This record gives sequence, structure tokens and C-alpha cells, in this order.
Amino acid sequence: MVPHAKNLSGIIADYDLVLCDVWGVLHNGKNIWMDAANALTKARESGVPVIMITNAPRPQGPVLRQLESMNCPEGVFDDLVTSGDVTRELIKALEGPVYHIGPERDYALYDGLNVEFSEPEQAAGVVCTGLFDDYNEHPEDYIERFKTYVDLKLPFICANPDIVVEVVDKLLWCAGSLAREYQKLGGETQIVGKPHAPIYDVAIERGEKILGRSVDRSRVIGIGDGLPTDVLGAHDNAIDCLFITNGIHAADYTSGEVDDSRLQAFLKDNNASPTHWLKELVW
Repeated sequence: MVPHAKNLSGIIADYDLVLCDVWGVLHNGKNIWMDAANALTKARESGVPVIMITNAPRPQGPVLRQLESMNCPEGVFDDLVTSGDVTRELIKALEGPVYHIGPERDYALYDGLNVEFSEPEQAAGVVCTGLFDDYNEHPEDYIERFKTYVDLKLPFICANPDIVVEVVDKLLWCAGSLAREYQKLGGETQIVGKPHAPIYDVAIERGEKILGRSVDRSRVIGIGDGLPTDVLGAHDNAIDCLFITNGIHAADYTSGEVDDSRLQAFLKDNNASPTHWLKELVW
């Protein structure tokens, strides 16, 4: 049974480093949750660095500006690592033009890179940051064109492994849902964001630099609301996990309040084993 942590302060003494998800823990796409911001600030004040770790398909700069536009308080975290930052290394390795799938707002991913764009027939690979229109499209809408890309043997670089994201009270499909369809068709996919190791390695390295020493992974805790990204990523990268239940999976076990028996069954059914659960991040 996964125990309920009443707050972050009750468990923080067990850790030297926090890796915290952004969307779903610190904000909901529109507003910062101030209790979460305060909890992370207090963790830092207790001597535990906080590295935000997000599957946003953009470099650090635009994500920081987004948080600033939401009036995120200063002092909430020490550093921020994005899936976009790590994905840029895969893009650099492509020998030829890129075919981009995703909204125009994500073109910041390519800032400073010497990238040419083309149609799939001339491309060296596909880079996906999301659906072109995530409010109106579905992953199934892409299957027929993906068959062509697989036949062309185009690698599919996924800049955001998330399957869905919650925007206020609506779930929207993300790039990870398209990568999943591409894999089903037998296409080659390349993913470095959560739950995969590269983004965790970078985040822990940043934390160790702040601390000025190495950190045993048993003393690192990840905080997040997604089973296939945050919880699986923590497990696969040998760190503990605080699962925030008031996120993308809430409808599976919540009726006003979290039903613990339903939550435990949900976690068991999904072979998920976070270290603790907490409805929302509080100090």
C-alpha cells in the first residue's frame, strides 16, 4: 500500500534533492498554485535544492517566461530542465532537414540551431512538439500520414513524452500520444524527456552542482502527477516519488476527496509504485 504523505515537510528530511514536475504540480496551465510554490520555497529554505523537470517541448527560456507571466513567485526553484533542452541534442544529430509537427508557438525549440525545414519526402526526420491543433485534433487523425513516414524510414523525435496535459479542467493530447501511434506502426521513435534517463541525468547533475557534491539517488525525490512520466520515470531512474493525485488521473479515484481504496486499486492496476501520495503539494 502506498502511504499518504500529509505534506512535504513531513518527508523532506529524507532527501537531499527535489526534482519537481511543473504542469500539474506547480500550475494548471493558467494559474500558479501558491501552496505548491510555497512548499518548494520552504524545501529550498531547509537546504534541499529544487530542480524543476518538465516535458515542455521548448527550451528553458520560454518556460521561465511563461511562469513569470503567471506571476510565479521568486525563489521557488533553483533550476529548470525541459524536455526541449535535451531534445535539441537529437535535432543537432539529424543530417538533413526537419519536418515539424506541432503548433507554431513551439518553434522556440529550434532557436540558435542551424535547422532547415521541409516536407516529409525531403526530411531527415520528424520532430514533434505536439498536435497541430490540440483542442480539436486526436492522435488517430495522424495514423494514415504516419504510415507514409514509417515507409520513408523517418525517425520520429518526440519533444514532449506526455500523453495528455490538463488545462484547467480539460485534457489535451500531447506529443507523446503521437509517438505512441508511431511506435505502433513500427516507426523509430527517439524520446529523452520523462520517463527516460537523459532528462533525469541532466537534472541530477544540475542539483549536484548546486550542492557541490554527488548525491545518492536514494536521497532524491521526484514530484509529479503523471503515471507514465513522473511515477514511471522515478522508478526507472532509481529515485523516490511523491505522486500528486489531484492531476491528470484524478477522475479515476476522486469523488470530491481522494478515495484511498480506489487510489490503491488504480495504482496496483497500473503497476505503479510511488513512495508516497499527496492530493496537492503543500508544505
